[in-house]
Amino acid sequence: MKKLKVWMIAAGALMAGCCPPSVNYPYTPSVVQKRSVLQGNLLQLLPEAQRALPAAAEEARWISDTAYKASAGISRVNGSCLPGWFGNALVNIHLQDRGLCWQYQHDLFRELRRRHLEYFRLGCCVRDYARPSEHNCVYVSAKGAEWPDAWILDAWKWNGRLTEYSASEVSPKRWVDIPAVCHTLEKMYPECHALPIEHWGILRDQDSEYALYWESGMPQSRQYQTMLKNIEKGKKTHPGSLINY
Repeated sequence: MKKLKVWMIAAGALMAGCCPPSVNYPYTPSVVQKRSVLQGNLLQLLPEAQRALPAAAEEARWISDTAYKASAGISRVNGSCLPGWFGNALVNIHLQDRGLCWQYQHDLFRELRRRHLEYFRLGCCVRDYARPSEHNCVYVSAKGAEWPDAWILDAWKWNGRLTEYSASEVSPKRWVDIPAVCHTLEKMYPECHALPIEHWGILRDQDSEYALYWESGMPQSRQYQTMLKNIEKGKKTHPGSLINY
């Protein structure tokens, strides 16, 4: 009985720690520090002559701040209370709509496309493509730089609590650039777009197949209707703003 109680307490703590981050999470001292560190790391990706430019520093700050804030906001929209592979399982057995790594990838890409980037560029990458361990993320590199000279941003692993990986931390044999996905998302979310955080680019249709939201039959799907309800709810919870963070 004592062991069971310990396990129940541990499980409760895990659940509490993995529920969507609150609106205050990105402003806690530890996360503010992480945002600052990421800004500095992004600046180090730039050519030396650009690193001291105020405009470059401001752009790096916006990316780092938005990545942390948006990751938490995306998690709240998705409504998942379990991180990583646990969230995947709930999506795959139809107990929740969102929670797959590529969905977090698409959502974070959408949020980072809300402004024009002069010094940096966004990309998409994948680890272990087409394997059971496949994992998709967004990355940020200097404009004109080649993969993998970048910082990888992972909003999925800890359910909205951003994780970062440098190029030196990932295996080039396992992680690859996926420009085709990036090109699709760029068309869906042009720079400075005005789609709300509740917008989902790819949805599950009536036959449990995934398709672009504008494809035939998708407006009749349950997930499309859920998205519309979320958008209407968002208009009330963050009136006058496209975002919830």
